[in-house]
Amino acid sequence: MVELPRYKQVYETLRRHIAEGVYSAGDLLPSEHELSIVHRVARPTVRRALDQLVADGFILKHQGKGSIVKGVPKGIGILSLTGTTSAVGREDFLTHIILRPEVRSWTEAFSFPVTPYEQEVGCIYFERLRLLNGEPVFLDITMLPNINLPRFTSYNLENTSLFDFLRTKYQIVVTGGTQQLYAIRADKRLQEHLRVKPGHPILQLDRKIETSRPGFHIYSQVFCATRGYGLRGTF
Repeated sequence: MVELPRYKQVYETLRRHIAEGVYSAGDLLPSEHELSIVHRVARPTVRRALDQLVADGFILKHQGKGSIVKGVPKGIGILSLTGTTSAVGREDFLTHIILRPEVRSWTEAFSFPVTPYEQEVGCIYFERLRLLNGEPVFLDITMLPNINLPRFTSYNLENTSLFDFLRTKYQIVVTGGTQQLYAIRADKRLQEHLRVKPGHPILQLDRKIETSRPGFHIYSQVFCATRGYGLRGTF
């Protein structure tokens, strides 16, 4: 199984520690030297992970002091490599299944073409509504190639991180991805699911997510109505 780059592993570990309260706002993270020892990586690798934490709003770097924790940014980690549920926190973030996984034929995945082989095996299609503090923030439509995913359609994905599920059940690890963003207006279906008025501005993200399994991509289309929450995360 292909693992994440080392700097991303360090980043995800530190981000999780901040999200779980191991480090609180105002705390100092261990020094680059100490982190390099603990994680068994070179200091430039640690520095790259810390730079990403700065960019994502988790820490500040202060000359002469080190890395100071800011806390968890107010936002939705939709692009986090560990998945949105892990990035936001399970207590505040819920997943409601609108359409259970089912096998379908396909010729494309949203705005992305699929290979002839992917067309031949079909896809597993499902829809989820994601809620933060009880408010619907986005509708997530997902398509997976129906390749070596035994019994996937029988599993209950309610309040489950898809990335965690794929990693633990099928040893599929997310390694990166590309996305296309569009500004649209809420149609009747989005109004119903996201509880917005007609014509409300919506952000549409079409994503093609790379994984550790050669030739296996996760395709998703996400409709966001964040109402005061920013989108953040790394790919």
